[in-house]
Amino acid sequence: MGGLGSGRWYHSKDVLEDHRSIDVHRWLREGLLRPGTSFTWSWYSADGTTVSRIGVTSTDHGLRLSYTLTDSGREMDYTVPLAWTPCHFGGSRPWFVCPGRDCGRRVTKLYLRAGYFLCRHSHDLNHASRGEVRGHYLLRRAQKIRVRLGGHSGLARPFPERPKGMHRRTYFRLFEEALQFEREGYEAEDRRLAVLAESLCRGLGLG
Repeated sequence: MGGLGSGRWYHSKDVLEDHRSIDVHRWLREGLLRPGTSFTWSWYSADGTTVSRIGVTSTDHGLRLSYTLTDSGREMDYTVPLAWTPCHFGGSRPWFVCPGRDCGRRVTKLYLRAGYFLCRHSHDLNHASRGEVRGHYLLRRAQKIRVRLGGHSGLARPFPERPKGMHRRTYFRLFEEALQFEREGYEAEDRRLAVLAESLCRGLGLG
């Protein structure tokens, strides 16, 4: 079948939250998927310094990714196919087609591991460490961002203001990430508590 990446170099303790990712829906919202569009996508440190970047070109066949691996200096250049599916209320939704060996899954995110952006299944990545409840993990991630910005970890507190010297783009990216972690964390907790309540009711003969 072919595809990028071969074998399993990965460690079972790896979690996808620890790897850089690209999100096709975010790029759609920012108008970056039109064929012929070229842009640079960057990742930043807390002080706004660029720590990594990739070049992206949207083509009729998908998204061409170009970047240099920091550890080896190897030049990477390959295309990630896109698939579009119709939405219920009109329009269509894009998906990455994972270029991993024998994969081809339609996914919204790809993760950088062992030199390639592939889906979490190809990289054998889990959402969080097995010993931690997912909702707790996500909420803890949101708290870490608040502390990183110099604020209080309490999620009920106002979100910290932009630290002096931090680029606005970096601040709003962290703000967006924190809100997403909070939303997904609370949703995961609601689902977990609903399952526990249903189990308790059955145990008491109430359901």
